[in-house]
Amino acid sequence: MLETFETVAKAVADPSRIRILKLLEASELCVCQITTVLDLAPATISKHLSALKVAGLVQQRRDGKWVYYRLAERELNAYARSFLALLGGVLADDPAITEDRRVLAQINAVPLQVLCDQGRAALRPDAQAREPSTCCGGPS
Repeated sequence: MLETFETVAKAVADPSRIRILKLLEASELCVCQITTVLDLAPATISKHLSALKVAGLVQQRRDGKWVYYRLAERELNAYARSFLALLGGVLADDPAITEDRRVLAQINAVPLQVLCDQGRAALRPDAQAREPSTCCGGPS
């Protein structure tokens, strides 16, 4: 039991992972949306999402070439729900969380394919006119 608790505790001990969990409180997000909000390398986001998934805090689904994450709905770890409940009641007024939500609102106005291709550059007014090339994924 202690090992299971430790897995969840370590997963939520990283500020970037907390930011991801706070983003997922509102809705399911594609990996490229998370990458764009946090403005981190896709490999870094993938590593964070893997740790959250192993801890039972998030679940993923694949839809074509996109991978979506959401807060865990199934009990994959006996402690995950308690940690998610605690996190749900805190940090609403944190400046980083507030900024993440502001950026997410901008991102939600951009077509997913454009966002996956261009990241934060897609938030510029002229960005949506560019040609798409590839897409995103996440840990399997």
